[in-house]
Amino acid sequence: MALNLVLQGAPLSRDELTQVTALVGANHIVSLGTNAWRLTGVKEADVDAFCAERSLDFAWVPDERRLADLRLAAMDMDSTLIAVETIDEMGALLGIKDQIAAITGQAMRGEIDYADSLRQRVALLAGLEEGALERIYAERMRLSPGAEALVDACKARGIKMLLVSGGFSFFTSRLIERLGIDEQLSNRLEIVGGRLTGKVIGEVVDGRAKAARLAALGRSLGASREQILAIGDGANDIPMLAEAGVSVAFHAKPAVRERATHALDHVGLDGVLNLFL
Repeated sequence: MALNLVLQGAPLSRDELTQVTALVGANHIVSLGTNAWRLTGVKEADVDAFCAERSLDFAWVPDERRLADLRLAAMDMDSTLIAVETIDEMGALLGIKDQIAAITGQAMRGEIDYADSLRQRVALLAGLEEGALERIYAERMRLSPGAEALVDACKARGIKMLLVSGGFSFFTSRLIERLGIDEQLSNRLEIVGGRLTGKVIGEVVDGRAKAARLAALGRSLGASREQILAIGDGANDIPMLAEAGVSVAFHAKPAVRERATHALDHVGLDGVLNLFL
């Protein structure tokens, strides 16, 4: 199987490109845009130190991989599609962001059960006004760099898109409408009298639920595992990543990076596109 090496993230001098070309025995270098290159006809070699010293993401990519062959692309919301953790921002409005964020961090690293952690965090938010959620969406929710480019490229090729999140439907419903994403799965907050009660309605969307929804949608599309892309950052994304032929750990925790096909630590979501022809 012919391999390409994709490098992206920081500028490289001509001498550095020559150095890495010799290291992997590449026969050609293709510029993929600003600070991104595909080296073709390579043999796998130890490029970890070279890339770490230069803040580069690298990926060994099969030459035959094509974006147009994908049928389904799924991604997480918090710290993946968007650059913040919405539940931490909700905590900030009550003056307990650090307390909430500490639990979020434990859950994302896989140190505590996700469903239990979510219920614990939501309970701390009891009394928050519903209008505060609109403020977070309008003022604090920023798309991750490259998010729109990735979504638009997938939509242009007819790839079904799924936003699957352990976050909340208040935010996911607005994002899918804004970006034209096809489907979503997320948690529902109980709101009574215009304030959060501190409870989640129904079963918590955890890692198993994410994976099950992705697998079910893939089956309904007749998509093979190789035709599915999944992107996430936290431990609760690992089961979903395992369902995909191509999985990307995006600015992710170490446990997630170890389970994914590729890891992107230095570039935006549009860097996913460079992993395909």
